[in-house]
Amino acid sequence: MDIFNKLELNLGPIGKYAKQTHGYFMFPKLEGEISNRMMFRGKERLVWSLNNYLGLANHPEVRKADEEAAKEWGLAYPMGARMMSGQTKLHEKLEEELADYVGKEDAYLLNYGYQGMVSIIEALVDRHDVIVYDSEAHACIIDGVRLHLGKRYVYPHNNMENFEIQLKRAKALTDKTGGGILVITEGVYGMSGDLGKLDEIIAFKEKYDFRLLVDDAHGFGTMGESGSGTGEALGVQDGVDVYFGTFAKAMASIGAFVAADEKIIFYLTYNMRSQIYAKSLPMPLVVGARKRLELIRKNPEFKDKLWTIVRALQKGLVEQGFDIGDTQSPVTPVFFTGGIPEATQLTFDLRENYNIFCSIVTYPVVPKGVIMLRLIPTAMHTLADVEETIKAFSDIKKNLANGKYASGMMADIDK
Repeated sequence: MDIFNKLELNLGPIGKYAKQTHGYFMFPKLEGEISNRMMFRGKERLVWSLNNYLGLANHPEVRKADEEAAKEWGLAYPMGARMMSGQTKLHEKLEEELADYVGKEDAYLLNYGYQGMVSIIEALVDRHDVIVYDSEAHACIIDGVRLHLGKRYVYPHNNMENFEIQLKRAKALTDKTGGGILVITEGVYGMSGDLGKLDEIIAFKEKYDFRLLVDDAHGFGTMGESGSGTGEALGVQDGVDVYFGTFAKAMASIGAFVAADEKIIFYLTYNMRSQIYAKSLPMPLVVGARKRLELIRKNPEFKDKLWTIVRALQKGLVEQGFDIGDTQSPVTPVFFTGGIPEATQLTFDLRENYNIFCSIVTYPVVPKGVIMLRLIPTAMHTLADVEETIKAFSDIKKNLANGKYASGMMADIDK
């Protein structure tokens, strides 16, 4: 069969719904200034779907820094990969500042978080090593693990009893191969909002002699007293051997970084293929990231405002009888019972009649029969936004219980 014909017949687990969902449930267009309220299909909506935790996307100093850097440097400089011709003092300065912020000896910039994580994993292990990772790891971790030529063992999400079983398996194998063990977890899980059990994982280190890689995309800038991550929040940042953070969440930008002991960063610098063979991070993004980091460190009230909204939202939802799972972070899932037909109707009602836009998650990301609406609070939201949202959610909860959403997707979606 021709490859293209095969692709047309099988669009994949998500793509098979594209005809019914494209432009509304998938690939929706949010327009206007980045804010708690934006335009969707010509109407203003209260938006809970932006990775702008600290409200930096439109901060005047950030916008000014981005604008001036783009004017001074353009998007071309520096030309080439870091190793060949893309190294600058400002890249190095940002790395020093990031390392200091997260309490590590050194750091290295990554063009994108996803490809960076894939490359970190591939570089850290060889075929003699064993990877042990959480079953709910982000796709970038899964793809990195897939590149591993050696064994890999997965444990059920945050199940420490099974985690130790996998460690025993890994140790038995590495005792034979002479390899090592790399454990990979997340600081904050981006869908459920719960935390990786970093403190409990690190407690196993002495017995099983492994290294720990933590993807803290949602924890960087939001968790801990200073905002330097989930390790700080749990008091175990020193036990995290390799720390990964992204600019795409709290910093509302593009790029990422990896931080660790100086010798490990030096090794990664010369062995991460996604960075060796890719153009250096453009200067405006470097300058913009430095300004964002400066503001985060100088203005703890940004994080305080975020958590004021988080606590009000989560407390209000729980008081109204909603299931928000085990979240311990700003990520706020709200769980309902129902299938895809109910999910589409419910979301349509929420967006069109209550003017509230949030992300919808259904099977296969969550189990069959479960609908999850994911809310991302930010420092740009207000307590009035919280009150409005809880009222709307209470209404749709009643509508769902009364069978209003049982007929399937609304027929009058005009895309």
